[in-house]
Amino acid sequence: EVQLVESGGGLVQPGTSLRLSCEASGFTFGSYAMSWIRQAPGKGPEWVSSIKVGDGRTFYADSVKGRFTISRDNAKNTLDLQMNTLKLEDSAVYFCARNWDGVHDYWGQGTQVTVTV
Repeated sequence: EVQLVESGGGLVQPGTSLRLSCEASGFTFGSYAMSWIRQAPGKGPEWVSSIKVGDGRTFYADSVKGRFTISRDNAKNTLDLQMNTLKLEDSAVYFCARNWDGVHDYWGQGTQVTVTV
């Protein structure tokens, strides 16, 4: 059974940092691209970042480019998202998702990130 469990969310102030983690199990983690997707209240899901297998190339939404860094540890089956210089508009539930040929076929339960003054 595929399982993705996020952690690391919280309540923070603008300009600060937060690191999210996702523990994966039930599949060969190192064989799949992985993504972070977020959803703010009243809005649809927004893709944030992806990381490929093999060369580990990374991709970011324009809204987070230069502030967020995605990384993976295939030995530990973990996916991380380092979020720096957080903004109010970064508030959302953050999901990690398995990326199979561009389709996010499995999602975790999400972790809440709230950026507030």
